[in-house]
Amino acid sequence: MDKKKIGILAACAAAVCIIVFGGIYLTRNIGKSDKVISEEKASSKLTKLVNNISPSTAEPVKSPVEYDAVEDEASELPDIETCDITAKATTQLYAEIYSSPEKAGTGTDGWLCEMADEFNRQDYSVNGQKISVQIRKVNSGQALDYIASGKAVPDGLSPSNMLWVDMLNSRGVKTETISESMVGNVAGILLSEETNKKIMEKYGTVDLKAITEATEAGEFAMGYTNPFASSAGLNFLICTLERYDLKNPLSDTAVQGFQKFQKNVPFVALTTMQMRDAAEKGSLDGFILEYQSYINDAVLSKNYKFTPFGYRHDNPLVAVGEISQDKKEVLKKFAEYCATEEAVKRASDYGFNGMPDYVPEYENVSGDILIAAQKLYKTNKDTGRPVIGVFVTDVSGSMDGSPLRALQDSLINSMKYINSDNYIGLVSYSNDVTIELPIGKFDLNQQSLFKGAVENLYANGGTATFDGICVAMDMINKAMEQYPDAKPMLFVLSDGETNSGCSLNDIRDILSSLKIPVYTIGYNADLEALQNISAVNEAASIDASTDDVVYQLKNLFNASM
Repeated sequence: MDKKKIGILAACAAAVCIIVFGGIYLTRNIGKSDKVISEEKASSKLTKLVNNISPSTAEPVKSPVEYDAVEDEASELPDIETCDITAKATTQLYAEIYSSPEKAGTGTDGWLCEMADEFNRQDYSVNGQKISVQIRKVNSGQALDYIASGKAVPDGLSPSNMLWVDMLNSRGVKTETISESMVGNVAGILLSEETNKKIMEKYGTVDLKAITEATEAGEFAMGYTNPFASSAGLNFLICTLERYDLKNPLSDTAVQGFQKFQKNVPFVALTTMQMRDAAEKGSLDGFILEYQSYINDAVLSKNYKFTPFGYRHDNPLVAVGEISQDKKEVLKKFAEYCATEEAVKRASDYGFNGMPDYVPEYENVSGDILIAAQKLYKTNKDTGRPVIGVFVTDVSGSMDGSPLRALQDSLINSMKYINSDNYIGLVSYSNDVTIELPIGKFDLNQQSLFKGAVENLYANGGTATFDGICVAMDMINKAMEQYPDAKPMLFVLSDGETNSGCSLNDIRDILSSLKIPVYTIGYNADLEALQNISAVNEAASIDASTDDVVYQLKNLFNASM
């Protein structure tokens, strides 16, 4: 027999083997899906790990919960110096401007900084005094909190859109518009090519109405950003409510419509980066982003279609409070400089001023309505599904002192941002793991136990981070049997790399199978391992110093809890 025939016979034999043994493999567990088997294996593996870890359970300790204390918003905010100055003043007479990051950063996000640096070199003057401007990069939502609380008030404010200015006015802060648009931008919904095509075929158009209807029907996975912090997220929230009731976005009709829509939203991202990571992994078919960011990203602009929505993001400039006339003149001169032909051209080169003909389909709403919409979101975002959440706290020796005090203060302060119908537990870890508080409904009794447990934490020993995560996952897994419709969440607060116990590789497949998002908050550390585990199920990883962790957790809980 020649070699060619032998080769053909060998190939046929191999094919038969593949078919036979492949058939045996595929039919070995008929009646069970791969997902169920995977979950069973994950739960079994988790149980073995937890048995080896052998966590202890702390004695319950209660502490009074103070409900009548006046909320001190300023105390929750970090020092303003945690927000970077990205263009520095060069003269004694200057105006400081808080600017949103997309124009106060670097590269194509550094347009306003470049304008400021060039303006400061021009020797402009007011009443015989040389002038300059200073740009501080502050997220729009955080800038509102600084100003409204009085903790840090700039001379000028340039958020992404006017919605934040309207909210400031409603909170009693006086503003004066210097420029309605420093640079043009538009918020939009990015849809994958396939999703865009499907919506067009079914609804005849691709706009906010069609997209929300398709989301309601569960036809694709839509994500958006935290409306307490993100300009695009706030814009999307109010426009979605208006889509259900244009005349009264706070009506029962609007709320019911929002609940139907929200039911099919996988998650609201804490940050734009978290949302983009989820999209890149295929978890989302659509998400929101500003046009300037979209057009500057070759991958996004190639693979997604941009559909504008809502109110324009024209980056106004307003004077804040009772500033001097000289400082107002500084702001006016700077606004004029940013409107020159060369400045506008550079802005366009950086991706701004796109879609200049886009006109909002909705009329402006008051700041009072916007504030009420945020509160409505907080109470309706989970559509009747409680959260089962466990906090995993690092109490290793390196947390002793200010890191542990910051952790305790942040958790106790943030209790008021956790809805009382959620189910909450607490775990601590060093070399060993302790269940400080078993999962329970976060009513007044559980809040008292939670506060007592947090106050009694002390630091000592090594860092078995993933042992703590295992125990928390096991607690959540068991609680989900009782409340199968609940949303599981895990929060890890740590300052150091793991140096004992399980590793990330030991638990990655368990976490992926059980689909429990792990939000990590790192204290003054580069916790790459925690960032990696957050990425498994599209959760956020926050790099928080001891100075700003209270505010970071407030934002996280407003978005998630």
